[in-house]
Amino acid sequence: MPRTPSESARARRLVAIAAALTLPLTGLAQTTDAGWTGQVTPYVWATGIGGTITPYAGARTMSFSKSISQTMKDADAAFFLSGYARKDRVVLLGDLSYSSSSKEGTVGGYVPGTARVRQRSLTLAAGYRAWAGENYHVDLLGGVRSWKIEGSVGLLNGLLQASQRESIFDPILALRANLSLGPRWSAIAYADVGGFGVGSHATSQLLLTANYQVNDQLYFSAGYRRLALDYRRGGTRLDVVMAGPVLGATWRF
Repeated sequence: MPRTPSESARARRLVAIAAALTLPLTGLAQTTDAGWTGQVTPYVWATGIGGTITPYAGARTMSFSKSISQTMKDADAAFFLSGYARKDRVVLLGDLSYSSSSKEGTVGGYVPGTARVRQRSLTLAAGYRAWAGENYHVDLLGGVRSWKIEGSVGLLNGLLQASQRESIFDPILALRANLSLGPRWSAIAYADVGGFGVGSHATSQLLLTANYQVNDQLYFSAGYRRLALDYRRGGTRLDVVMAGPVLGATWRF
């Protein structure tokens, strides 16, 4: 039975609406695959550090600033590792940073002492590939960042000890974009914000890298990373920024 003019017009509108709804997803058809793919990246982060700290209510706020060379000189240990996995549109991301540094000196110009600071941050996030094209893709993620920061001071060769420890858990929202720059070159931009008063007042991270593909599995990266924390609880206040260049090697599987 032939369609009436009104039925034909309604059918054309339905086809147009369906096409409009599927248009943002046309690039995603290229990203589907049978199983999981992943990558692991150990990296070196040459970071400077600066900020302020108020240890307790009524205490004097202290400012601190260390250049990259000073931070590396005082470093006792450091470990940095990130990972990324994807299946179809689902993406998972993780990043672990650990560092320990110490400084010897005197208190009041007479009493010998050693100050030590350890920090560990772990970021875990999950999300989906929101946009994808021939030369780019963009992921939207949500997750959590945990912090563990410990500071200690030892006087008279350890006879007197004082320490303070803070553990913080922050929700985060993140965006990750990958852009192809040529046959072997690409760029990655990652940014997140979080805290929102749940754990810390605010936390943020920015990572920009240029990447060179050696073969199907191996990539080398160089770029810049900035990680910030603004923590306020009771009378304790910690406002710190760590920033500097990064170098990494990525193994894909």
